[in-house]
Amino acid sequence: MLKTPIWKKFLDGTPEYLARHYWWAYLWRPAIWFFDRQPIINLILFGQYKRLLKQTLHCLEKCPAGNVLQLTSVYGKLTPALLEHLDKRPLHLIDIAEAQLQASIKKLPDNKRNQLICARMNAESLAFKNNSFNTILIFFLMHEMPAAARLRTLSETIRIMQPGARLVITEYAEEPINHWIYRRRLLRNLLTYWEPFLQGFWREDFTSLLHKEANKQGKKIQLTESHYIFNHFYRVLVYQVDA
Repeated sequence: MLKTPIWKKFLDGTPEYLARHYWWAYLWRPAIWFFDRQPIINLILFGQYKRLLKQTLHCLEKCPAGNVLQLTSVYGKLTPALLEHLDKRPLHLIDIAEAQLQASIKKLPDNKRNQLICARMNAESLAFKNNSFNTILIFFLMHEMPAAARLRTLSETIRIMQPGARLVITEYAEEPINHWIYRRRLLRNLLTYWEPFLQGFWREDFTSLLHKEANKQGKKIQLTESHYIFNHFYRVLVYQVDA
């Protein structure tokens, strides 16, 4: 008698691609405990976590007043640091995994927990009204989605952005064919094995996708800042919806 694959045990409202490919990293509670450790996070990002966090927060300094959304939970210090940055302004946080939301709350001091507004939600189908947010942050999510899911998430993101809103995306850069990590086949193969959608993400014209999705909704979005880190292996991009 065939046993049920482990990943199918995590399908409770979770997209199939997430359960199938990432149950071991984001949905299994022992994994959440293990991966949400600063040395582990820094190792996964080749020692660049602090630089990425610093640049991300710097890009958020110029964001307009109003509602702020962090699109999915992340391991590390980002959410607590973002709440400090926002002072007393609330931060909305959505994630499809209840365990991830709980882990984000546990990292906060007691005086900051009421400042975080959590909701279990699929990024591909956001339960927010049109033009709800002035600032949206997406931190290392896009490369973990298949192309169709990524496109739906971008469409939903643009839908809920107000005119004048800013979108900050921290991610891998374009395909880094000259980078020493990419040029070492073993490292490249390991990276694309653990990140099965990264190869497709590397080869997408990300800004063009945003332009097309914005045009479909009668909006204009423009790239206003590009910051590259680790010899163009990572990037922090800032977009703005024209008022």
